[in-house]
Amino acid sequence: MTERALLKVLSGETLKTPPVWLMRQAGRYLPEYRAVRAQQPDFIAFCLNPEAAAEVTLQPIRRYGFDASIVFADILLIPHAMGQKVWFEKGEGPRLAAMSLDTLSALRPDGAAQKLSAVCDTLRLVRAGLPESCTLIGFAGAPWTVATYMIEGGGSKDRWKARTAAWSEPETMDRLLANLADTTADYLIAQAKAGADVLKIFESWAEGLPAPLFNRVVIAPTRRIVERVRAAGITAPIIGFPKGAGPHYVRYAEETGIDAIATDHGLDTDWAVANLPRSMPVQGQLDPAVLRAGGTALEGEVSRLLDAWGGRPYVFNLGHGINPDVPPEHVSELLAHIRGR
Repeated sequence: MTERALLKVLSGETLKTPPVWLMRQAGRYLPEYRAVRAQQPDFIAFCLNPEAAAEVTLQPIRRYGFDASIVFADILLIPHAMGQKVWFEKGEGPRLAAMSLDTLSALRPDGAAQKLSAVCDTLRLVRAGLPESCTLIGFAGAPWTVATYMIEGGGSKDRWKARTAAWSEPETMDRLLANLADTTADYLIAQAKAGADVLKIFESWAEGLPAPLFNRVVIAPTRRIVERVRAAGITAPIIGFPKGAGPHYVRYAEETGIDAIATDHGLDTDWAVANLPRSMPVQGQLDPAVLRAGGTALEGEVSRLLDAWGGRPYVFNLGHGINPDVPPEHVSELLAHIRGR
């Protein structure tokens, strides 16, 4: 079997040419994705259609030859499986049915992973269609990020309701986060058993939290997930992505039990190189906007990041997901810059 570059880096090896994949690499910037999406009745049904989800997962691998493939799904499948109504408004994003914090915290995680078995079917189909050299990534949203959507009823600029609830109703909030952590861990365990080589936890809303709240709502639930996954005998590397965490990145890396850390484009590179654990593999940092710009700006940023992270285990990726208006040829440029050095 061909050795998979991503797994080598996540085990601590430094490669001259780092492995590369992009968050949201299967998505609206690709015409072949839009063609499949147009045939689906709604987004949740799309995510839970193994054949369609596997097809769009494989599309960017066929087109670009990335070193890793991440299963096409969504972080809000968890509340959907736990019993909260979730839907997507065109042009506006996710919407979740209004429920009180008490009601949300009483949602039972029992059987939720089974309700998401279609994602595991997708993983099996993708694994069968991937080149041997390509790593397969499974993922889930972190409890705090998922809880913010559940409480706010959708996306929110400052997560005001969720943050207020965390301070004013700590026991109820902690119960919701614990239920989400256990459900998420079981979901990730099922993904690993279905063929995922690597697992990733997306903490998309780690920004703007003071240290005591960050400890409670980000670090503790993430550590609970990792411990439950490991207790089940799953050894797949786990990547954590606390987007916007700033200086909290260090404690997140040291205290959650993750194996590798994904960094956002707002994190100062020099600070990150100096302060993140030297032995921990690092992923990310390219601004999605520079991928949209392309040309000399893209080449310069690729070189800067490769130089900054050279000499340690590094996975090239964006600092957040690829945007729908990115020209597909810019992704080809990106890969040429990375692999041509």
